[in-house]
Amino acid sequence: MEGSERDSTQDWLLPAGAAPPLLGELELKADQALAIARASEEAVGAVGEVALDAARQARRAAELAETASVAALEASRAVAEGVVAAPEPDAPERADGGREESNGHGDPQPFHRVDPDDSLRRFNERADRVAARLLALSAD
Repeated sequence: MEGSERDSTQDWLLPAGAAPPLLGELELKADQALAIARASEEAVGAVGEVALDAARQARRAAELAETASVAALEASRAVAEGVVAAPEPDAPERADGGREESNGHGDPQPFHRVDPDDSLRRFNERADRVAARLLALSAD
């Protein structure tokens, strides 16, 4: 047996690049990973809130578009028939861009014949106001 050759300490040392990380280094990496995870969680929450807000705005825009579509259909029918309700010149504007139509006693104004070109011009002006509101909603 060859007992004269013994291993030396140098035989068992690992090269510097092959040594496992120290406990302090592992703790530092774990702390960094935890900080990144928390920041990611906050960012996902913020993105979620923005997405929910965008969905609410899209729903509101769809409701406004549906209202505008109904108004356009009614206006086109009224223009085709040549009969349109006359709004009061000083009537307050409604939230949907139209004007309240009454005779001051809560009764609707009577219908009368109007010029189709004038009616179409008023409709276009109202549609422009609705479109501007939709653009303002989508910009927010």
